[in-house]
Amino acid sequence: MVEFDIAVIGGGPGGYTAAIRAAQQGACVCLIEKGKIGGTCLHRGCIPTKAFFSTARLLDMVRDGAVHGVHADGLRFDIEAAIQRKNKVVGKLESGVEKLLAENKVEIFRGAATLEGTNRIRIHQGSVTGHIQARNIILAPGSKPITLQAFPVDGKNILTSEEFLAMDAFPESLVIIGGGYIGCELAGIAAVFGTKVVLVEKMPELLALSDPQAVKEVERQLVAKGVDIRKGAEVALQGRDAGKLQLRLSGQEDILETDMVLCALGRRPNTENLGLEEIGVKLENGAIGVDSHMRTSVPNIFAIGDVTNKIQLAHVASYQAEIAVKNALGGTAEADYRVIPSTIFTFPEIGQVGLTERQCHESGRDFQTGWFPFQASGKALCDGKERGMVKLFADTRDGTIMGASAHGEEAATLISELAVAMQTGTTVSQLAEVVHSHPTLPEMIKEAADDALGRAVHKVPRKVRKN
Repeated sequence: MVEFDIAVIGGGPGGYTAAIRAAQQGACVCLIEKGKIGGTCLHRGCIPTKAFFSTARLLDMVRDGAVHGVHADGLRFDIEAAIQRKNKVVGKLESGVEKLLAENKVEIFRGAATLEGTNRIRIHQGSVTGHIQARNIILAPGSKPITLQAFPVDGKNILTSEEFLAMDAFPESLVIIGGGYIGCELAGIAAVFGTKVVLVEKMPELLALSDPQAVKEVERQLVAKGVDIRKGAEVALQGRDAGKLQLRLSGQEDILETDMVLCALGRRPNTENLGLEEIGVKLENGAIGVDSHMRTSVPNIFAIGDVTNKIQLAHVASYQAEIAVKNALGGTAEADYRVIPSTIFTFPEIGQVGLTERQCHESGRDFQTGWFPFQASGKALCDGKERGMVKLFADTRDGTIMGASAHGEEAATLISELAVAMQTGTTVSQLAEVVHSHPTLPEMIKEAADDALGRAVHKVPRKVRKN
């Protein structure tokens, strides 16, 4: 039996990155995946959602094209074509990842993996069972949607985001339970596609971890697209009639009737049936516990991605994969989560990195706030996308950037420059000195940096505000 240097369990962004990185360094590597290569992100999460978002954004722009002189009278939207396009994008990326694994000589085993020892893995698919040996194991089994007992998922009328993104049609009416990023993204997409959407969130606000100004604009645009937002409410299933669901919201007398309910309550680590406890891999609050080296309680076993419940983002899983591989091959790398950008593809997009404004206040450090509105950007006005803002927070003592946020057109892209600035230790003064091409949206980053210093050119001057 061949003993692999590294065996990776799970073929999502973290798992396949780990396998390729290890192979690039000369290790003998295998990857075990019971489903499709690419995991949730590629097949049931990030990519299909963003493919739909791209279509919805284009459709939304065409419908609002009259101001540009583009009249959409008689416009026809073909949802089947949009779904086919989404599937094509997913398929192309899946085949690309499989090719990369093959080119790097990563051996792929299809089936479910169970740990039978610190170096032994059982792989079973149907009635076929096999075993492999590995000096080091990297666990990347991902996560699964959180569900409600009161709303049993049937894949027809009650769905999670995974079943929803696999549908071959959109419903006429939809109630989404959960106002986090999954619920808000899919609410906007479905509404633009013509679905009557009700978005229910039991907390007082949507997107609780995002900048309040950004959330306010997201709510405004969701309502403008026809989404009925119900905040501070819980929902109960009252019954079914003629293929429709009847729902009651707490504190409200009216009964909601809908074709479909989407449970968008977040995700939980996928730790079942891996044999973790039997070999001594400890769990912490339902997740696999890891140290800063991504090492579990068993020295030669590492864990990465959603299953660690550190930060449930695909790019964090890939980052953790790099750390785990380095250490499995003898290194001493440590994970640092201080500069992790996050993006939400709502209308408008949201991008964040580092500390939020609230966290800056809670830190006790004196900081300067700089901001610049889209409505003062020549490029944003030319594009007809004047609603939004770029905001950053800089330590008054040394000028280091503590955090930043953006909401508006291409905010998910804009935030990357601010992440680079934070990662490299660029001060707000140095950022303000970077020449930006005109007219472009990234000019707003320079303007926000200038504003933090009290010297923005394209907005009314003000005194530097210390917080």
